[in-house]
Amino acid sequence: MEFVNQAALDPYVMIWLLLLCPTLVTLAVLVLLELRRSEAGDWLINLQAWAIQTGVALALLPLIPAWQAHGLIDAGKIPFWAGLLLFVLVRDLAEYVYHRLQHRIPALWAMHSLHHSDPAMSALTTNRHFWGDQVVKQVTVWSLAAMLVTPTPAMIGVYSLISLWNYYVHSALPGDFGRLSWLLNSPDYHRRHHSSLPVHFDSNFAALFPIFDVIAGSYHRPAGRPQTGFDVRPRGVVDLVLWPLRQHRIPEPQTPGNQSIVTTTLPTA
Repeated sequence: MEFVNQAALDPYVMIWLLLLCPTLVTLAVLVLLELRRSEAGDWLINLQAWAIQTGVALALLPLIPAWQAHGLIDAGKIPFWAGLLLFVLVRDLAEYVYHRLQHRIPALWAMHSLHHSDPAMSALTTNRHFWGDQVVKQVTVWSLAAMLVTPTPAMIGVYSLISLWNYYVHSALPGDFGRLSWLLNSPDYHRRHHSSLPVHFDSNFAALFPIFDVIAGSYHRPAGRPQTGFDVRPRGVVDLVLWPLRQHRIPEPQTPGNQSIVTTTLPTA
């Protein structure tokens, strides 16, 4: 049976627990640096969203089937560095494609819009996701990547450590690789993706490697630090839990006939 219950997979639970410490250390360092710049961000909402996600991940994800059989390529049967590189590239490509779909499919955008609602983008914005998004990714993005390249637990652990870079990418700290911005994501590069300006919509989707944006035509070099977020945002735990049930519409890129800023809206009642 290709899809199995992850509750019995102790190595993966151990990986999550082992990564908790470096995650907290990474966040603590970045937040302290942000505070020195007086850019703390919408920290309470972001921490609440993270707590809800963590609770769902521990309670629900182990019960949801995920691909655990051998995939097209068994990374454990090739040199570790080659398997790791291949898995990271395939996983990042899968994340890129899914991210593009999140900005195209209304049901996915209804969840993903929570991440874009932060008016003060910071390292903690990294965890500002709707709790159900990880459930969808469990049976789509993560399983698809494993179907193509089956990683070892050690490779998953290293990939997770590499993914800590996303905390810096979302931070309020300056960071731009200039003409080399197509090589690796950075705070200035990703901030354009979160920009509330319509002219910036549908750009810079990459999680780690902007080369996928280059190939797909969505690459734009960072320029300045535009405002982020929506006019309306979650006010507490209830809004975070029920976010997709609110009224949302997908932002539209600026065209000659559309010069206004399009935001995600919520009903007043």
